[in-house]
Amino acid sequence: MRNDIQPFERSFSSKEVAEEAGIATPTVRKYGQILERNGYEFLKEGDRRIFVQSDIEALISLRDTDKPLDDTAKDLAYQQKERLKGSNETEIAISDTYDNLPQDPNHLKELLSYLASELASTREMSVQVINDMTELKTTVSRLKQDHHDLSSNISNSAQKTQAKIERLSEQEKIHYETMLEQEKQKSEYLQRELQDLREEMKKEWLSQNDFNKRLEKAIEKPKDKWEWIFSIFRK
Repeated sequence: MRNDIQPFERSFSSKEVAEEAGIATPTVRKYGQILERNGYEFLKEGDRRIFVQSDIEALISLRDTDKPLDDTAKDLAYQQKERLKGSNETEIAISDTYDNLPQDPNHLKELLSYLASELASTREMSVQVINDMTELKTTVSRLKQDHHDLSSNISNSAQKTQAKIERLSEQEKIHYETMLEQEKQKSEYLQRELQDLREEMKKEWLSQNDFNKRLEKAIEKPKDKWEWIFSIFRK
């Protein structure tokens, strides 16, 4: 158990450590695993590592080493164990915190002022988080409404387009049927005209044929001149 952490010593998140050490957040996790694998101890809250300034210095040492990372991690773990052996501090606990409160009223006043300032900052941050969450909820609600409106517009547009297509298809069908009926009527009319023409031609042919026969008979059996001529036109 670590006992080298001073009361009220500042702790850092992985993101803050990455910024302090000038490395990426995944690298912070990687270096932490290498250090622990070689015996280095971190203060933890559950499975989450809590970093202090000495931990950041250890990570920087890993960052800048020219040796294999495991070798450097072993050296850092050994140095930490030696430092812990030479420390007369007790483990950090709530009871120790109360025991280590400064007795000097001025120091106590400074401590209370610091705590009040931190509490105010925390409250301000909480208010900001609440405001951000409210704004985010409003934005999400507006996006949902926009999505609903867009979906409705697309659906209405699709329905209107489908209705137009169906209406145009119906109009085309009616137009086609009308043209087909007109062509049918024209065809029937032409057939009747053709039939009438055939009948007229037939009558004309029969009349001409009858005339030819009477002409032949008149030529074959002539009587007197005028009788022969008039017989040609008799029926």
